Amino acid sequence: MAEAREPLRDLVRRHREPAVVQTVRSTAAAVISYVVALQLSSEPAPLTAPLTALLVVQVTLYSTLTTGIRRVNSVVAGVLIAIGFSALVGLSWWSLGLVILASLVIGRFVKVGEFVPEVAISAMLVLGVTQVTATAWDRVLETLIGAVVGLLFNILFVPPVWVGDASAAITDLASRMRGLMAHIADELGDHTPVAQAAARLHEARRLDHDIVEVDAALRQAEDSLRLNPRVKEPLLSRLVLRTGLDALEICAVILRVSCRTLTDLAKTRSAGTLFPPPVTAGLQELFGHLSDAIGAFAELITAQASANGAEAEARLSQELAAGRASRNRVAALLLAGVRENTEHWQLHGALLAEADRILDELDVEKRSERLIEELDRHARERPTGGQWLEDLKRRIRGSIRRGGSG
Repeated sequence: MAEAREPLRDLVRRHREPAVVQTVRSTAAAVISYVVALQLSSEPAPLTAPLTALLVVQVTLYSTLTTGIRRVNSVVAGVLIAIGFSALVGLSWWSLGLVILASLVIGRFVKVGEFVPEVAISAMLVLGVTQVTATAWDRVLETLIGAVVGLLFNILFVPPVWVGDASAAITDLASRMRGLMAHIADELGDHTPVAQAAARLHEARRLDHDIVEVDAALRQAEDSLRLNPRVKEPLLSRLVLRTGLDALEICAVILRVSCRTLTDLAKTRSAGTLFPPPVTAGLQELFGHLSDAIGAFAELITAQASANGAEAEARLSQELAAGRASRNRVAALLLAGVRENTEHWQLHGALLAEADRILDELDVEKRSERLIEELDRHARERPTGGQWLEDLKRRIRGSIRRGGSG
């Protein structure tokens, strides 16, 4: 008995999590739509209504609106096709094939998105009954009931904002990037076999798969911010996360290129470290600052409170300044070495250039300028955005003049 109660206790403890909230919301909306359909439809078991509500009550209000419209369109299109065929032919193997073919083709033209199969399903269900017309309109009614209940449910009980999940995914991505940098810095102090350097390159390539997962979580968060009254400035929140992820994605690509550069250097050294001790110490310091800068950057773009954001921004500025100083010291050491031995100077220069790109991509002012560019683009696409977009841009420009993005 105690073991049976444990899942229930866990559910109660996690009742505020978005996934739990969504499960309860979908169940409640489906039950309510079924009760309403029992009163309005002549069908003894109007299961189309709860099915529609279950599909319509998506994780965000924005997707609920778009999904509800597409689903109603798909059902109405399928019903009209079934009524047309029933007036001409009965149900047989060849007429069923024609109905399915016509439904799938017409579904592409009525813009129902992923609900194209629903057009054929609705047509088949209606065609297979005796009283075609009555059943057809009952199905349309049930679909409308489910869609309306689902929409009203999301308007009255606003869906959760999924920014927390997206922020956690971005933080996890930054943590993996930092872990890779830490490994690289630690291994520079010893001899680096080619196999070991190649393993780090493979680890860097795996970041691409992590970015795909983070992008999916961010898309869901962006949808949850649209039309959501809980969020004061949804556009700015979306842009901060999106531009931040774009910057981290570029840094991940640069990090992969750096791992390839180190792998190529490892192929040239059968023994000993890749660099002389002073250069090794400088590179370890540089990678340490780059790692801390990525951590501060991730904290900055995911900060929910202004105080945390200001603290992360200050730390990011410090790490970037320290990173640039370390980069200059390493450059001076490498330049002195090149004067004595020009071998592999291309790879040494490439490693410095890659560090420069990461420092530039994480730059606070560049991030603010990117936000302003995105706001300008949004204003061009939606000229009715009005004064509040200009206010946002003025606030960001003002923070740049004060030395940060806020």
